[in-house]
Amino acid sequence: MPVALRACLRSSRPNFLILAPLCAGLAMTVARADGHAFATLDALLVLLGALLAHAAVNLFNEYHDFQSGLDALTERTPFSGGSGSLPERPEAADAVRVAAWTCLAGVMLIGAWFLWRAGPVMLLYGLVGLVLVVAYTGWLTRRPWLCLLAPGAGFGLLMVPGAYQALTGTLTATAVAAALVPTLLVSALLLINQLPDIDADRRVGRNHLAIRLGPRRAARLVALLLASAYAVVPLAWLIGVLPVTAWLMWLTLPALAWLLRGLWSLPPAVEQGDLAPLLPMMGLNVVTLLANLILLNVGLFLAA
Repeated sequence: MPVALRACLRSSRPNFLILAPLCAGLAMTVARADGHAFATLDALLVLLGALLAHAAVNLFNEYHDFQSGLDALTERTPFSGGSGSLPERPEAADAVRVAAWTCLAGVMLIGAWFLWRAGPVMLLYGLVGLVLVVAYTGWLTRRPWLCLLAPGAGFGLLMVPGAYQALTGTLTATAVAAALVPTLLVSALLLINQLPDIDADRRVGRNHLAIRLGPRRAARLVALLLASAYAVVPLAWLIGVLPVTAWLMWLTLPALAWLLRGLWSLPPAVEQGDLAPLLPMMGLNVVTLLANLILLNVGLFLAA
């Protein structure tokens, strides 16, 4: 495989790209539960658009982190610090940048199809999505609360209702309630994954909440976000917005309990850079996030 192509594939972080189809899949399972039928082509385009958007974010992030010098300062973990592709192959930087814009162009073409199919409302989803993809690394990471909210909003409140509206031409409270789960879980994921990079990020001018709060207080905010995501299901079920089968997500409650206990009681040594207690929680958090989205999709599918 050519060096540039291999670098582009690694920089897209393929191990994490399953997240986007799972979020877009919520739109399909909710639409099915709501009694809507939709074309197979439209469903495939929704999934492809979500996948390309996620790949574009990752590629832009890898390119910006390399250009800013952040890659040279970061100690990588399996869950943070980027892929390491460009530090190993700096000559592939331009190819990664072109790949990012190519993925974004693919998203725009799919968006144009749904703009024609579902109407002008899709333009709003598209424009906000484009801003999030392009501005995240270079601009939003310097604004603490926007940096926290943008990833979750992109994968949740933007992707799920946007895909639902693209497929059905309508929007329901069920779609919005389902979107709240990835909104909270993904923001928690990005925040906990920023903790190992606090010093490096600060040195290149970033200013996210992990920097502002420090590791221990940021970890407690992660715990609150995770607990809030689980609270969505019972609250939405009580008001009749989510079906009882959405409770399947709570099968991961033991993992949540372990995470909450660990995140809330991180030892003071993490403030001095001892991240050993954090790494197992970062891994379990990824597994729990994916398991929650799979179970929520299954629960909504069974509700049809």
